[in-house]
Amino acid sequence: MTQEYADSTEHINRTENTQPTADTDVFDEWDRIVDVLVVGTGAAALTAAITAAEEEQDVLVVESTDVWGGTTSVSGGGLWMPNNPLMAKAGVPDSTEKALTYMETVIADVGPVSSRERKLAFLTSIPDVVTLLSSLGVRWMRSKDYPDYYPDKPGGMIGRSLEVKAFDTKALGTWFKSSRAAKSGIPVPLATDDVWELSRAWSTPSGFIRGARFVFRTLGGLARGKRLYGLGGALSSSLMHVVRQQQTPVWLSSPLLDLIQDDDGAVVGAIVTHRGRPVRIRTRKGVVLGAGGFARNAEWRKKYHGLDQEYSSAPEGDQGDVIDLVAQRGGALALMDDAWWGPSTVAPGGGVAFSLAERSMPHSLVVDSSGVRYLNESESYVDFGHHMLERNATVPANPSWLVMEARHTRRYLFSAIMVGRKKWAAEGLLLKDDTLAGLARQMGVPEANLVSTVQRFNGFARTGVDEDFGRGNTAYDNYYGDPSVKPNPNLGALENGPFTAVRLYPGDLGTKGGLVTDPDARVLREDGSVIEGLYAAGNTTASVMGRTYPGAGATIAPAVVFGYRGALHAAGRTTAAGKRAVAVEALQGA
Repeated sequence: MTQEYADSTEHINRTENTQPTADTDVFDEWDRIVDVLVVGTGAAALTAAITAAEEEQDVLVVESTDVWGGTTSVSGGGLWMPNNPLMAKAGVPDSTEKALTYMETVIADVGPVSSRERKLAFLTSIPDVVTLLSSLGVRWMRSKDYPDYYPDKPGGMIGRSLEVKAFDTKALGTWFKSSRAAKSGIPVPLATDDVWELSRAWSTPSGFIRGARFVFRTLGGLARGKRLYGLGGALSSSLMHVVRQQQTPVWLSSPLLDLIQDDDGAVVGAIVTHRGRPVRIRTRKGVVLGAGGFARNAEWRKKYHGLDQEYSSAPEGDQGDVIDLVAQRGGALALMDDAWWGPSTVAPGGGVAFSLAERSMPHSLVVDSSGVRYLNESESYVDFGHHMLERNATVPANPSWLVMEARHTRRYLFSAIMVGRKKWAAEGLLLKDDTLAGLARQMGVPEANLVSTVQRFNGFARTGVDEDFGRGNTAYDNYYGDPSVKPNPNLGALENGPFTAVRLYPGDLGTKGGLVTDPDARVLREDGSVIEGLYAAGNTTASVMGRTYPGAGATIAPAVVFGYRGALHAAGRTTAAGKRAVAVEALQGA
């Protein structure tokens, strides 16, 4: 604690000798007074800010880093939203009951964070939050081909995820320059539902058509003078555009230093560093925390995950400071040992690339340090990560190896090494040999094990049935497969050299553990009591999704929903607002 900060805190404590009453709006010595203070600028925080402003609250948003957008900006930008209005408009049947059955089956109960009440709060708020954001200009579209990650389970189905249409970031003017998407995002109008076909653009007609459409979409935007972003950049920019239209102030480089509580423990204000000095902010209604997780906190990753090094795709500002602050103030924590895991590769220069389609495509498999398969390569990334860590406890599997044969490297897009293959090879990140035995020697795994593993796998490829791990048995597995490969789109033999291998590490999209919250996003203490005036959503909290990942966008969807619910509650609404008077026909926008 700096002396400047200590002195300011002591001064506040000295001057607040009376507690607020219904007739008291301010204390002496506050630098600023607002209704709702929102901490963070990812999807959870921006949705909370938008919702509170729509409820006619005076809102201030603060961001700890010098760029806005959080992990959302560099994410896939999808939201897993069962029974959403776009599904209804398209005539796709779904229901809260069906989605709840699915969530109860795949998530089960890992404590209060995944309670039935929290699941229902999430599901029942989806129509309202989608409609609200649509009414304010967010242009939704369905990822209609994307399956739930366990589509064979009761209540599972295809097409529940939403994303935002490509957004012209010129609408944000110079403000876009301070976004994380501008610094680290992908400046093309790519959609989540493009990726599965683009990855096989050179091997299937549908992939080629999708690729052509993507190229024309990109060129069309440029021809019209637009600066189109897709994925997480589109989502974060769309939300920030609404915030800007609402004229809500956003302070960058303004980390939360402390919370101020009254004698009953209710949060009545906060101390924020702004322009190099501590600023005391009085909050009439509450503080909403959407400040991310702790994916880039090396000490905590070692403590909670047992990892000497993290391979996270989350931004460097994801340090867990806010989680730590609230925990010191009595906030309960859960799921701290978990994350939104997924296999990742290390690129030249030390960058991290999340592995999605390439590990699922045929003519490839994954082995541990002993040269043996131990999982379904096509399974959901969170399951893949869990299995890597579990395997590593008995057989070294950090890193594991993705082994591919010539047909894989010719036919399928491996985005991480699409450009700079020679540099990958020069730095020893991409190994190559004409024979499996030679590749095994380079990998440092037993030659006989790798050869026999591949021989057994090739037998599965011929029959179409993976007898060991069930690869290719579900619609989700097949989504990142090649339908031209028979009899199983995920299974293709490894027979033709040259063979290549890259290391896979237990990476993540962010951490899953954090503060425990109730159905209205209120932060709870260890005894289950509410810290009045304090709300949280997104990766600052322990996820309602428990230890799994029900579908594409199961990170961002609850962030948005509970940011919405927290803001409503803070504004004095104890139940979700009724649907806005916006025609469902307008949801997809112009």
